[in-house]
Amino acid sequence: MKPHPVYSKFVEGRDVLQCLEQTPARIESLVRAWPRTRDEETYAPGKWTARQILTHLAQIEMVFTARLRFALTVDNYVVQTFEQDDWVAVEPHATALTALDAYVGMRRMNHQLSRGLSADQRKRQFTHPEFGAIDVDWLLGWCAGHELNHLPQIETIAREVPGP
Repeated sequence: MKPHPVYSKFVEGRDVLQCLEQTPARIESLVRAWPRTRDEETYAPGKWTARQILTHLAQIEMVFTARLRFALTVDNYVVQTFEQDDWVAVEPHATALTALDAYVGMRRMNHQLSRGLSADQRKRQFTHPEFGAIDVDWLLGWCAGHELNHLPQIETIAREVPGP
């Protein structure tokens, strides 16, 4: 099984299940602590705002929720791909806190499921149109790496000193 070409570097040598638990907690603590005006700030010019990143994380968690359960229950499951920018664009009115609550709530449920998986369940294979044959372990690592990729963006927004 090939590691994900972008996200595997974020989880290499780490306990993926621990990452899946700790990263959302870190993001939640940062977002809840900042003034709501930060929700519309970005970590770099031309990049997503905090609200858009949180919407994206909630949407990815929805995808993770479905893919994990389909992978565990459907023989010969093939992942449906999507375009992340299109998904974020269809939810311009989702507030940062609504997206955060959805992300964190779904993650708690997904984390409980993931912690209880047997070795056989974690090796259950399915197909991704871009990455070929993958398994549940790959999916867990992809999800953990994906949000670790976004964590520094949230940390940057949290550190920014508001302008005049």
